[in-house]
Amino acid sequence: MTSSPICKAGRYLFAGAVNNLKATWRLSSTQAVTNDTVPFALSADSEAVFQREDKYGAHNYHSLPVVLNRGQGVRVWDVEDRIYYDFLSAYSAVNQGHCHPRIIQALNQQASTITLTSRAFYNDVLGEYEEYITKLFGYDKVLPMNTGVEGGETACKLARKWGYTKKKIAENEAKIVFVEGNFWGRTMAAISSSTDPSSYSGFGPFMPGFVNIPYNDLSALDKVLQDPNVCAFMMEPIQGEAGVFVPDDGYLTGVRELCTKYNVLWIADEVQTGLARTGRRLAVDHENVRPDIVILGKALSGGVLPVSAVLADDQVMLCIQPGEHGSTFGGNPLACKVAMEALKVLEEEQLAENAQRLGEILRGELRQLPSEVVNLVRGKGLLNAVVINEGFDAWDVCLRLRNRGLLAKPTHGDIIRLAPPLVINEEQLMESMDIIRDTVSSLIK
Repeated sequence: MTSSPICKAGRYLFAGAVNNLKATWRLSSTQAVTNDTVPFALSADSEAVFQREDKYGAHNYHSLPVVLNRGQGVRVWDVEDRIYYDFLSAYSAVNQGHCHPRIIQALNQQASTITLTSRAFYNDVLGEYEEYITKLFGYDKVLPMNTGVEGGETACKLARKWGYTKKKIAENEAKIVFVEGNFWGRTMAAISSSTDPSSYSGFGPFMPGFVNIPYNDLSALDKVLQDPNVCAFMMEPIQGEAGVFVPDDGYLTGVRELCTKYNVLWIADEVQTGLARTGRRLAVDHENVRPDIVILGKALSGGVLPVSAVLADDQVMLCIQPGEHGSTFGGNPLACKVAMEALKVLEEEQLAENAQRLGEILRGELRQLPSEVVNLVRGKGLLNAVVINEGFDAWDVCLRLRNRGLLAKPTHGDIIRLAPPLVINEEQLMESMDIIRDTVSSLIK
């Protein structure tokens, strides 16, 4: 296979990186995790990491048993010096690949100058960043934050304030509509909108004024938006954490039309789907529609530090006045400099185009996997998922993938997301498919 002509210029590989991930791996004497025929053992170094985290850290994650200590491009290394293809990309935070040299250079240069001023004072980078990102995405204003969930919280506050000041909703009566299966974080507001018991159980009481309707259902949306107290509809253009659910063609266009009809703000949560992941700059661009508010995060920094942003026009953004919202770290010069470079990498290396082309190839290959194991393939660009049939365990599949040199993670029991960094080339993609194909075949031998 030849390398992608799109990605060739922008691709970067760690000097001396192994081209064939089927090379013999250095193994320790500890016992293998699964009964897979491919040998895999964890060293005392890995076990020490597991034990330390278990002893001193909160037990709020169920991590795949591998300890990573280095990353470059589409690959990561563990403490035993084994090499893996990364098919999670830190939940799409490293679209530009691990430790992209341009982003790291921007980080280092700004980190040695000034990192944080707070918004009590001006800094000489924020305005430059604000101009760049608003012109790139075509909005009047940006409100910089840090994490994706902060972006979601900010969007909800903006929508409520707009509802009271512009739509003239009665005080404390504003409603925001969400869709079933949504996921935008773990804060109290985020879980108040959730329909997943693992997110909200045991954490009530919940935020009032949140309403849920089915995803991909324009009739339900039409009905709920008729309530004059609804100020906003917030949704992911493709549901990521739910298992990469792609709506019907025309759904996003219908959302835009209905929100306009009923004078309701459309909030697009593009934290995971945006920034070239689905083959367009934003996932909504597949239908050429424009939300009233866009939330960005994750790959906005290339995975270097938490950076998020909320984009809107003046009629929405200027509803919030000084003292009504803010963040000590939001808009700090380090984050701004990194975010500008991260966006320039996406644009100049044409990573959306690469994601579109290689995503079509990947789904074509995945659909040829044995139907005894893989029930369904779905996705757009390089945000994809396979649904594993009953009788097979997605967690075990991911362990077997790890054993062969590819890292992925299950979601909702039977779904495995496959989302490599967007700098992957066709040769690397096909080598990764060899690993996936061998792994799935090993389950039916």
